[in-house]
Amino acid sequence: MRPNKIKQMWRENRCVTMGWLSLSNGFTAEVMARQGFDALVVDMQHGLTDMANLWPMLQAISQTDTAPVVRVAWNDPAAIMKALDLGAYGILVPLINTAEDAAKAVAACRYPPVGMRSSGPVRAIHYGGADYVAKANDEIVVMGMVETKEGLKNLDAICATPGLDAIYIGPSDLAFALDMTPRPDNPDPKHMATCDQIRDTAHKHGKKACMHCASAAFAAGAVKRGFDLVMLTSDLASMVAGVRRQLDDLKAATGG
Repeated sequence: MRPNKIKQMWRENRCVTMGWLSLSNGFTAEVMARQGFDALVVDMQHGLTDMANLWPMLQAISQTDTAPVVRVAWNDPAAIMKALDLGAYGILVPLINTAEDAAKAVAACRYPPVGMRSSGPVRAIHYGGADYVAKANDEIVVMGMVETKEGLKNLDAICATPGLDAIYIGPSDLAFALDMTPRPDNPDPKHMATCDQIRDTAHKHGKKACMHCASAAFAAGAVKRGFDLVMLTSDLASMVAGVRRQLDDLKAATGG
């Protein structure tokens, strides 16, 4: 089976860089995948992608050695299994609030006898290889998002869940959980300390800790703080920032 680049890098104690796809477009996915990210997320929770146009985006990513990850909209076994069958090598599940939620997500990602995933890797076997079914349980990455008051309360139990590979911090919803207004790259000491608590608890249980960032500077800080994966930027955010920079430069140069 095609090795999972994320797991390869984690075995080597290297931090994974990840990009984000909010737009639903195969060409955008291809361009982002060619920029050098280790992994790339297709966002089905808050992005524009639905199941009907997921597979062309995974095809576009698979032209590169970037690992394809899908954030599903909910902890729904049917959606998780379908994304895996279409070729996702990582699944990011939002709003994991209990150990039972985490176990449910893991089970949907693993074939029996470990889990409950149904056999039918319609595209995944062509992307992953003829031995996909035999080896997928060891290669597919399962990441759970801890981002609510309930999730924080149950953090230790969630991190102890067998088969869960990583805890992913959703900083905006985490801000809600801490009675704060969401903001990118939140520097508030309480928010930062909570993220570090999540990291330390994940590491205590042998799990990886992942940080969702909005800038290279904040991502670099997260790497130095010991996070194992940093999400750097999205297609949409990069497009908006690039356009605004060009317009601002034009106005500055012309006095407009």
